[in-house]
Parts: sequence; structure tokens; C-alpha cells
Amino acid sequence: MKLAIRARFAVLAGLLAAGSVLVAPGATAQSAVPAVQWGACPEESLKDVPPAERPLFNCATYAVPLDHDKPRKETISLALMRRAASNQQQRIGSLFLNPGGPGGSGWGLPLAGKAIFQPEVLERFDLVGFDPRGVARSTPLRCFKTNEEANAVFAKAALVPVTKQQINDTVDAYAEYSDYCARNAGDLLEHMATKDVAQDLDLLRQAVGDKKLTYVGFSYGTLLGATYVNMFPRNSRAIILDGNVDPRLRLTNGLQYDRERAIGFEIALEAYLKRCDAEGDKCAFSEGNPRAKFDEIRNHLRKEPITLPNGDVLTLDSFTGGVGGNLYSPAVLKALAVALQEVYNVLHPSGSAQLATADLSVLTKPSKVGKYDAPADTPYTSDDSYQAVNCSDKPFPRHPQLIPLLADVWERESPTFGRYQIFSDPLACATWPAKHPDPYRGPWGRKTENPVLVIGNYYDPATQYEFAKRMSRQLGNSVLLSVDAFGHCILGDSLGVDKAAANYLITLQAPKPGQVYQPNAQPF
Repeated sequence: MKLAIRARFAVLAGLLAAGSVLVAPGATAQSAVPAVQWGACPEESLKDVPPAERPLFNCATYAVPLDHDKPRKETISLALMRRAASNQQQRIGSLFLNPGGPGGSGWGLPLAGKAIFQPEVLERFDLVGFDPRGVARSTPLRCFKTNEEANAVFAKAALVPVTKQQINDTVDAYAEYSDYCARNAGDLLEHMATKDVAQDLDLLRQAVGDKKLTYVGFSYGTLLGATYVNMFPRNSRAIILDGNVDPRLRLTNGLQYDRERAIGFEIALEAYLKRCDAEGDKCAFSEGNPRAKFDEIRNHLRKEPITLPNGDVLTLDSFTGGVGGNLYSPAVLKALAVALQEVYNVLHPSGSAQLATADLSVLTKPSKVGKYDAPADTPYTSDDSYQAVNCSDKPFPRHPQLIPLLADVWERESPTFGRYQIFSDPLACATWPAKHPDPYRGPWGRKTENPVLVIGNYYDPATQYEFAKRMSRQLGNSVLLSVDAFGHCILGDSLGVDKAAANYLITLQAPKPGQVYQPNAQPF
């Protein structure tokens, strides 16, 4: 789920025993598949791993069908990394990971195992990360041939277009983007739905020798997990979904889903500003009325940029993207308050003393390196899987001219993020060139032997808490873990949740429903 405009366009030997696996009604039974052939990882990828642990890591590429309905025809490659269980004698199996996005690279997730999981999980499971189809080291879906082409298109678009010229340019940029994808993306464009990735995942499960899938998915990865357990309920062992989407809404009404996604950002922002007000001096933005001050900054930026003391120019685009990005991470919310107060001081120079040491980069610089920040004319090495997956899964009206008309409605409802959200997927997918995607649209209530663990933060901006409640209700067998926390996803940042997740993964005992957990740290 990417925040920057460029990331939006975009932004995871021998044979197994013969025989077929148990599958859900409508799914195709799979005979034995080739095993993953593990080898050495690129040396540079392990540079931060302690030397004693490097032998635990292996990498591989694995071939899967481009079209699972035609498995004997063209194949594509998936890139995998494994961190072997440190206690092989008590090894349970593999734990597959997906970081979300869609389009997020999961290949290197095993490197972060210690930051996500309790030690006993690393002892008992091989952590397996992979780049899904179309992503990064796997066979990538690319709409451009050079970075110059990409930059020329993206430079025309605004994150939060307000003026008629900005709106027209942004609409034109997305249409041009779709034209490039139609010319360059190839056959993979028609096979980028989450359903395709779930079928890939079931082949990978077999290829590493697991009878059933153990899986942790973050953000969009929760949709992948929900799709898997409903396509392959009898192949599901232990499934954890952290930072949940609403699968039914997302797959039946993309416009309403994105509208509610904007509301989720507003809920998180409002809670942040209220917490700042309650914390007093602990929050640098607390003096006066934080809500009114924030709205004044945003409304000023709708009319003109603000030049900051360090010479940087703050625009409505950078402000909206910066605030939205920082709401993902509680660790930066204190610094965000300092930056907001500095901006407010520029508008009111006779008021509070300026914060001379303020780090304004949280607002003026993207939280992640842009996907297309390579020099012009260099070969295009990124991918466009983010948009390809979303436009395959989420149904939108095929009328780009509707978007500017709806923008005012969304903005009245969600003053900071409504316009920002509607000029993303709803606009891009209105002209997206895939003609026959085949997404999985349900049912979502097939029962698994063990309950799915659904985790939701109260103030998650990208996947609001209500989505987690809906996910839990829609699944045929689940337990909801609630966390009184800010930020997007929580594993690794709440000891209570981490221990409950570890116990579930190892013993298959889910925690009692109705519990509310706390994060390790609060924003202030």
C-alpha cells in the first residue's frame, strides 16, 4: 500500500511424494511438483547478518505457470529466500511471509526474522520470503523500458490535484501510464490477480515439502492469506493476518473500499491529534488546538506552498504524503509533531519560538526512496505490480471523468486524505489495459481446521480497525486480536501479541477472543 505518487503507479532436490493434495471445491488438484533447489544467496544480501548465522540462509528461483489454467505452457520465475530453522531436530516446517503492497518485495523478509518473531519461532520454522509474480527479483511486470519514460509520465501527476490544470494533467498522466502498460507489460498483465499469487503459494508450499501452509501476511498480504484459506482451506495449517483488508468489499466495490480507506487515515489522524493534545508538553504540537492548527496548515497549502526555515518548500502533495506516511510508524509520530509545529510557526512568526533543531525531513522527504529515482535513460529496473494487482482485484468504474466529480465529495468527508485517495487506484484502474483478469471474489467463509489469527490496531491508518473486524467475521474460522496502538501492523512491536502469535504458530492454540493488547511503546 504505497504512499508516494510513483509508488502508487507501481508504489514479494528431486520430486515430492506422488499423489494429489486435498483442495477446496473448484480448485485444481495438483500432482507432485518439483522441489525447490536451494543454493547460495547473493553475498551482498547477507552483509548485515552475523557470520555465524549466514549458513542458515539460502536462496532459489522457482518456476510456476504464467496461467494456472494452462499449467503446461509458459512459466515465470519466483525468487525465494529461506532462513533455516536453527533447531532442525525440532523443526515444524516452513513459515511463508508476505509484506503487503501489493508489490512489496518479500524476498528479504527472512533477514528481519529477529525483529518480527520470538526466538522460539526462529528455532522451529524455516522462514521463507518470496517476491510474488511481477515483483522485483521474480519475473517483473514492467510498463516502461527506460526510467526516462517513467519519469516523463509521473512528473505530470499530482498526489492531491486541486486546480483544474493539476486535475487534467493527473488524469492524462494515468491514461498515458495505462498506454505504456498496454504496449510493454505483455501476457503477465492478465495474470496478476491475488488468486494467481495464492495458486503460486500453494505450489511453493508443496515444493518445500509442507503438507499444509503456515503463513504470516501483512497489510495486502492479509488478502493473499484470506484468498488462500478459501481456495485451499484443507491445505491451511496456521495463518496469521496482520493489518487486515476487508476482502469482500475490496473485491466487489473498489470505489467504496478506497473511500473507506481514506476514512481510515482520517480516523488515525484524528486520534493522533487528540493524543497530542492530551499529552501536553510531551507533544511539540500540543499548544493551542492541534486539530485547528493542522487544518490551518492544510488549508493554507491548498492555496500556496510554504517555504520552511531551511529553504525547503512544503507543498500540499508533500505534506499529505508525509503525514500519511508517518502515520504508518509510531516511532516517528513524536518527530512529526515537532515538524508540524515548525510549519505552524512559519505561518505565525510572532507566536511560539521556532524549533531551531526541528527535523523537517519527515514532511519534506519521502519516507522511502522513490521507485523511479534512477538517472534518466537508464534501463527501467523497477516494476508495476502494485497497480497491476489492484486493478485486477478491485472493480472500478471505467470512466476516468467521474473521478474529479467525486473528489469534492470524498474531500468533504475526508478533508486530508479523500482527494489524495481518489486520485490513486480509482483513477488508474479506470483505464487499466488488462482485459480478462480472473480474481477470486469469494466465498470468504470456508472453514479451516485451525482458526485464522486476525490482528488489528485501533488506529491503523491504511487498514482501519473496522476492516479487521470484518475480516474476522467473513472468515469461516478465526480469532480477532485487537491492539490499542497506532501504526500499520503490529507484529514485532507488541510483546503480548508476539507471544500469542508464537504460541499459535507452534502449538496451534489460538488465544482467547476478545483480548485487547498493548504496544511496546506509545507515540509520546
